[in-house]
Order: sequence, then structure tokens, then C-alpha cells
Amino acid sequence: MKSLSLSTLLLLLAGLLLQACNSAESSTPLPTAGEAIPVTLLALQQQHVQQPITASGQFTTDDETVLSFKTGGIVRQVLVKEGERVRRGQLLATLDLTEIQAGVQQAELGYEKAKRDFARAQNLYRDSVATLEQYQNAQTGLALAEQQLRAARFNLGFSEIRAVADGFVLKRLVNPGQLVASGAAVLRTNGAGRGEWLFRISLSDKDWARVEVGDSASLQTDALPGHTLQALVVRKAEGVDPQSGAFGLELKVLNPPARRLASGLFGTAQLRPSHSSTLWRIPHEALLDGHASKGWVFITKDNKRAQKVAVSLAGLDGQWVYVSSGLEGAQSLITRGSAYLTDSSLIIPQQP
Repeated sequence: MKSLSLSTLLLLLAGLLLQACNSAESSTPLPTAGEAIPVTLLALQQQHVQQPITASGQFTTDDETVLSFKTGGIVRQVLVKEGERVRRGQLLATLDLTEIQAGVQQAELGYEKAKRDFARAQNLYRDSVATLEQYQNAQTGLALAEQQLRAARFNLGFSEIRAVADGFVLKRLVNPGQLVASGAAVLRTNGAGRGEWLFRISLSDKDWARVEVGDSASLQTDALPGHTLQALVVRKAEGVDPQSGAFGLELKVLNPPARRLASGLFGTAQLRPSHSSTLWRIPHEALLDGHASKGWVFITKDNKRAQKVAVSLAGLDGQWVYVSSGLEGAQSLITRGSAYLTDSSLIIPQQP
């Protein structure tokens, strides 16, 4: 009996809630067809807008160096690890020198033979036994053997990698026993805090065209929460990156923190182009729909009828949508009430 009374009470409560909802809906009736719809208008006027550009990138230094062997071969030793501090001239990696030293010895033997041949030809030519051509050929052979020996010794000298400056090992790309080609990257290093910090980003062609060398920017990274770094655009790529299809940009960090940054840290840059654009600035709620760089809004030219038009979008931020074209000739933008509108609907402007 008690459970029956509780069920009845719940049913009555649900009925009262449903009735309240119905009465609330009936108090705000939807506009009927042909009825003028109350809307809020915003006067349209083009403005010179310094629209910021936001892009992600990585920190690096201007003295970052990729080290490699002059000749190919089998790696014998890699004497450093990633993150290790190195000193100028320190031995970092070596190749197995068996083949390279054999090449040097062959060049030395060839040079000694060429010297003997030249001395013999010189004596014979002096005694008028050898011809001038034979003498010159021996002289040329000696010069060739000497250059071959120099090249072999040069390759031997660059069959090891030494640090070009004090710094840190950023990346170790090979291990002992690995076969590497001539010029293949083995180690990546940078200076020990002496180089300038850079921030590298990639931009689309449209954004790249808006940025000039000397424009300012602010940088943020999760490694320095609550800290904003100031930067300056110092270099613009003059060609597209074939891998990403974007245009590179380098920013110089003006106030690097006392705590050392790390090469490869990710961050976000907000660039402030010096050239402003002439755009319309509209609130987000006025935009009905958008796809890529195109959207739709309702405008009015006489404050009596609504008109749906397509607009070209130049960008947006946390407060505004920036429109580059499509609002020419419009008197006002409809910001509220557009959910009930169709093209050519009658409207009643209301005070915001």
C-alpha cells in the first residue's frame, strides 16, 4: 500500500513537470510564416585590422651543426651519447680505418714509384736518351701521384669526427658496426649556450605573404608555463618546402630565459604582422555556417528584409570572425534572430 502511494506521487510529479514545460513553450511561440521576425542588428563598417597569425614550431640555435664522415665505411666507435657535453676538438666518432689506411699506403707506394720514374726520366733526358715527351710524362705522373697521396691522407684525417666547438650532443644517429655513406649524418650538436636561440615555424602561402622581416611575435612553450618570450622575424624562406608544402620562417628570441632552453622544444608563436588588412569584423554568433574560407550570414540593406549572403573568411580569433569580402553594399548585419530567418524574411530591428 505504501509502495502504491509512492508510485502515484511520482506520476503526479511527472505530470506537473510536463505541464510546466508545455506552458513555458507556449509562452514563447515561434514566428508564423509571413510574420516579421525580431532581430538584432550590427552596423557594418570596414576596419584596418592587424590580424595576428598563430603557428606552432620548435626552438633551435643558430650554431646547430650536423657532423658526418668525409668517406663512407663501417663505424668503429661512437664515443658520446645524446645530451653529453663536448669540448672543441674532442674525438666523437671514428670509422674502421683498415680500408682507408690501405688506400693511403697504396698512394704512398704510387708516389714513391712516380718519384723514381721521374728521376730516371730526368737523367735520361739530360743525357739525350729520353725524349722531351717521356720526360714530361714522368713529370706529370709524379704530380698526379702527389695529389692522389694528398687526397688519401685528407680522407684519412676526416675518417674521424671531432667537435667543432664547445657544446652538447643533440642527436646520435648511428651506432658502432653500422655502415654509413659519405656525408651521412652521424651526430647533431649545438653550441654551449653561445649561439642565439631561434624559433622555426611553417606558414601557408597566404600567411607567409603577410609577414615581413622585422615583424614582432610572442612565443609560449609548455616548458616555461606562464612565461612569454618576445621574438623578431629574422628570415623568410624564398621557396616552398617540397616535403610539407609550406614556407619556413625563423624568429630570433629576444629575451631567452635564464633557465636554458632545449633544442627541439615545441612551442606556439603569435605573429603580429606590421601590415594591416581592411576587413569586416563580425561576432561569432552571426556566422550561420562555414566551410574552409567560406561562410554565410544574414544582412539587411533596408532594415525591412533579411538577405542571406556568402562571405569570404580571412580568419578568426576568440572574439571575432574576420570577413574579407561579401558584405559590400550591406547596411547592417543580423546578429540575433537569424535562426528563424530565411532569405527575404520580414524583420523588425530590436535594440540590443
